[in-house]
Amino acid sequence: MLSIEKNANLKPYNTFGLEVKANQLAICPDHESLLEIITYLHKNPTSYLILGGGSNLLFSKDFDGIIIHPTIKGIKVIKEDPKHIWIEAGAGENWDDLVAFCVNHNFYGLENLSYIPGNVGASPVQNIGAYGVEVKDCIEEVNGIYIEDATPFTMDNDECMFDYRYSIFKNELKNKVIITSVVYKLDKAGELNLSYGPVKDELFKKDERDLKTLRETIIEIRKSKLPEPSEIGNAGSFFKNPVVTKSQFDSLQKDFPQIPNYILSEDLIKIPAGWLIETSGWKGKSFGGAAVHEKQALVLINQNKAKAQDIINLANNIITDINNRFGITLEPEVNII
Repeated sequence: MLSIEKNANLKPYNTFGLEVKANQLAICPDHESLLEIITYLHKNPTSYLILGGGSNLLFSKDFDGIIIHPTIKGIKVIKEDPKHIWIEAGAGENWDDLVAFCVNHNFYGLENLSYIPGNVGASPVQNIGAYGVEVKDCIEEVNGIYIEDATPFTMDNDECMFDYRYSIFKNELKNKVIITSVVYKLDKAGELNLSYGPVKDELFKKDERDLKTLRETIIEIRKSKLPEPSEIGNAGSFFKNPVVTKSQFDSLQKDFPQIPNYILSEDLIKIPAGWLIETSGWKGKSFGGAAVHEKQALVLINQNKAKAQDIINLANNIITDINNRFGITLEPEVNII
């Protein structure tokens, strides 16, 4: 059943832990409540925002409108064949709970994405990725509802237009649809993806080298590098890793021979944004109540009751400095509202 709270406190709904409010907050635990809120929007036109786990956004101020928060639950097997299994998960499921479910059942595909904060519904929007894996590699289809006319939809992988930290839901369909569930195609047997060197190094220190041990290893790595949002407000990686042309990289390498890189194609190379930020001396620096995390330069934190503008100003200062030093313009991965 639909529940609407007025003058709602959004601190529990954003992992930066900012003190912001919304005129209204609609909690939608099922399809019926989503249809109700869509009808409500048509009768009472106002600005709105679809909010999942709040782990990839930064509210710049109080939200003058209605927050739609789908909390649809459920993880189930919908079909299988000798090699694969298809899992459907509700948009409101915690992402890491889904990964744990898959690993515990020995389903291969999502294990490298362990311990990423947020909900299932956000996974295709951002095309979340980590340690050599992107979620697009496992998504079979995305289900949802069009806000304009309340009709349901199902989009296959190609229709989602996935790219690095990108999907159709971030652009053409932004704020036009509400995702209700995602279907993942996973392998019943497979090889561990150890393309990310540090993961391989840590795993090979252990006696077992299976799905569960890989998941445990990745969680250990993430905990050692990233602060817990429940302890220090943050949204994980604040910036995207920039992608440059080979000629641009060759020029950079002359001045910075040690610059790390990942080859994407013959002409495209990805550079770790964290390295650029750390090399420029930003690690541990603060601005107002915001700071760059002392262990991971890619993470901006709410260190001391930060205001949104503290975080935004810190981010802008970093962007300007990196552009001046390297000729690279960093793009925020976090969605600034």
